[in-house]
Amino acid sequence: MRLTDKQWEQIQGLVPDGPVRSDGKGRPWRDKREVLEGILWIVKTGARWRDLPKEYPPYQTCHRRFQQWVEDGTFDKLIEALAKDLQERGGIDMSECFIDGTFSLAKKGGFLWERLNAVKAVRSWQSRTLVVLFFLSGSNLQVLMKSL
Repeated sequence: MRLTDKQWEQIQGLVPDGPVRSDGKGRPWRDKREVLEGILWIVKTGARWRDLPKEYPPYQTCHRRFQQWVEDGTFDKLIEALAKDLQERGGIDMSECFIDGTFSLAKKGGFLWERLNAVKAVRSWQSRTLVVLFFLSGSNLQVLMKSL
C-alpha cells in the first residue's frame, strides 16, 4: 500500500527515527516511509510477513519495526491519523459498522471458558484499531469488546 505525499506529511512526525550511533558504525535504518508502507501492505492484505513483495524492505525489518511500534504506541497513533484522513475524505462511513463473529467460540460451555480467559488475553493490534475506528465515529455506541 502506497501512502500519498499528503498522508505522509501528516504522519511522518509520528514515526520515530532510528537510533544513530555516535561512532558511526552499524547499518543505517531503512526509510521509515518504505517500512510503514510494507507494514500497511501486510495489514491490508492479511498475508504472511514472508510474502511481502520485494518492492518493500525485507519482511524481517518490517515485522521488527511493526512490533516496536505496537509496543510503544506508535502504531495506534499512525492508524488513528490515517483513519481520520480517510474519514475526512469520505472513505470511511462510520454510520454502519459490523463485527464479524466468525471466529467466536461455539463449543459446549464455550461462554464460560471464554469468560475465564478474557482477563488473561492480550489485546491485539486489530482490536485496538477497531477501538480507534469506533472512537473516530463520534457516536455514543457502547461496545463490549472481548479480546479478539
